[in-house]
Amino acid sequence: MRVFAVAEIKFGELDPVSIELLNLANSIKGDGTAEAVVIGNGISKYAEELAKYADRVWKIEDSSLENYNPELYVDVLSQLFSKEKPDIVLVANSSRGSEFAPALATKLNAPVITDIVGLDTSNGIKATRYIFQGKLLVDILVKDGDTSVFTVRQGVFKEGSEVGGEVVDAGIKPSVTPKREFSQIIEPEVGEVDISQADIIVSVGRGIEDASNIELAEELADALGGVVAGSRPVIDSGWLPKDRQVGISGKTVKPKLYLALGISGAFQHIMGMKDSELIIAVNKDPEAPIFGVAQYGIVGDIFEIVPALVDKLREIKG
Repeated sequence: MRVFAVAEIKFGELDPVSIELLNLANSIKGDGTAEAVVIGNGISKYAEELAKYADRVWKIEDSSLENYNPELYVDVLSQLFSKEKPDIVLVANSSRGSEFAPALATKLNAPVITDIVGLDTSNGIKATRYIFQGKLLVDILVKDGDTSVFTVRQGVFKEGSEVGGEVVDAGIKPSVTPKREFSQIIEPEVGEVDISQADIIVSVGRGIEDASNIELAEELADALGGVVAGSRPVIDSGWLPKDRQVGISGKTVKPKLYLALGISGAFQHIMGMKDSELIIAVNKDPEAPIFGVAQYGIVGDIFEIVPALVDKLREIKG
């Protein structure tokens, strides 16, 4: 099976989701190939990085591709796929991927399934995704066809191994004049982090009680070398920005350590962090659902436990 992953370049960097797509591609390719497509201008360094995880990297390079344009992406990708037939095309479920993937699928006369968290090719093609705001997990069987397009949730397929493939210049240039023009890039504020890539997350819930108490979680995160995130009630209250939300309506995370402070553990939240390597929960309610997924749990007041943890960590670090 030929599985193609469309890489993303943002703010001059290769987005980590590009490697996640290749991790998924390698897990489902069977005796086939995992192939990456990188689009842009001056992209050789990104192609070489992708080649560590792909059997083959197709480089589509042109000055008109310096900045993302969905019309040009669909144009050059459809040109490539008319020559190199994919069985599966993987795209990040990002703002970009969600925009051009349906148009690409239409161009390829292919089905498209969005925001998947699982893909099985052992007996046909079966995609897994959430519906009804994360209340149900469903499997979708794709009918036999030439090509299928999937957008993949970020942070789900972080584990994989290096392959060591080749880089190929696709020799493709845009053949259309886009109707929209690039204006400017508005970069995120300094200090914003991508929690889906963090190794250590200190996450807070209603138990933090007030925005002023977020500082307590930040002290613990700083002592651990991690970042602060939160459950939906914290985000809805405006105590943390939207990009720090963990859960079905936020981001899926798989850190090495997930420390849940005052989080009861609603289903939507658990689905976004249950695959973390180590989960430690602190909650006053011994019946809190979060304890059902945590490897270690502390029944107690976070305002007593967290300062003690911070002091102990600082003592250990000297």
